Amino acid sequence: MYILEETRLVSSKSVDTPIDPNTKLLPNQGEPISDPEQYRRFVGKLNYLTVTRLNISFAVSVISQFLNSPCEDHWNVVIRILNYINRSHGKGLLYSSNNHTRVICYSDADWAGSPSNRRSTYGY
Repeated sequence: MYILEETRLVSSKSVDTPIDPNTKLLPNQGEPISDPEQYRRFVGKLNYLTVTRLNISFAVSVISQFLNSPCEDHWNVVIRILNYINRSHGKGLLYSSNNHTRVICYSDADWAGSPSNRRSTYGY
């Protein structure tokens, strides 16, 4: 992936989750980064990637809160997300063109065995 090549993280150590659940990020936390424009650019790329990689949506929404004044701790989370993407290369949603207007949704929730909640189809 180009974003991994740009950061030279293609062969970096991968991680199991896009963000550590114990991470507490605050504004002005730590040293400001030397290139805030780079931070904004990568967060923008990650935000675009959430269209097909829903599993990084929460982490990207967290780091998006610090676009005005990113710090080293914020940048470290960006790097962690990129390392997670490196591990899950080839996974994501695939949107195909099949010329119909139906949206088909699936859920793994059973809702007490109700057959109507296992598969829903909505036509638009």
